[in-house]
Amino acid sequence: MADPIIRLRGIVKTYGEGPTAFQALKGIDLDIGAGDFVAVMGASGSGKSTTMNILGCLDVPTRGEYLFRGHHVEALTRDERALLRRKYFGFVFQGFNLLSRTSALENVELPLVYRGDPKAERHEAAMAALDKVGLKDWWDHTPAELSGGQQQRVAIARAIVTRPQVLLADEPTGNLDSERSVEIMELLSDLNRNSGITVLMVTHEPDMAEFARTLVHFKDGLVERIETNAHPPGLAEQGA
Repeated sequence: MADPIIRLRGIVKTYGEGPTAFQALKGIDLDIGAGDFVAVMGASGSGKSTTMNILGCLDVPTRGEYLFRGHHVEALTRDERALLRRKYFGFVFQGFNLLSRTSALENVELPLVYRGDPKAERHEAAMAALDKVGLKDWWDHTPAELSGGQQQRVAIARAIVTRPQVLLADEPTGNLDSERSVEIMELLSDLNRNSGITVLMVTHEPDMAEFARTLVHFKDGLVERIETNAHPPGLAEQGA
């Protein structure tokens, strides 16, 4: 692997102190290559969600090194982590987390509002993101007027509107039926292959994990094993 975009070394996360302390992560070593599609798997309590929170700068390790593009994230202040998160990361969740009385366009624009972008630029970028997820003609619909799959597409458009380098997806198909789940996975695969976005996805579903090129299995606060998937769906036609 060339220099990874993400490198974890000896990551430990402990909650609480003294006899009641709980060690959620016990020394995680993990490299993520730029442009990879990674599925993170493991039972509840295995440490995968804690690791994703640290990767997304939503939490900090108790001990260890987290390097993003060669820079030490664990040494950053809260505000510096927020800037890093805003510039380089996009987030997709199992619950779509859309504003219920707000149009698809306005939901997608939200990160750009927080960033202070001018209105015309926000509108153009949000429409482009909706077009990329196949919902340009639905820009004026509220979440109640969209199916679950469409709502998740809006959430993905919101995540990519800032042009992140890394997309963190936490159970992105957890609230969808099998057909809609496959559609969302195909969309994530397309964004990974054609837009160069590094995708890290937590999932409990082996058939969804098969869309990834790298499968990382967690157990008891450690990386148990890492597997390479040589034939994820859609890879052959891309000439990979």
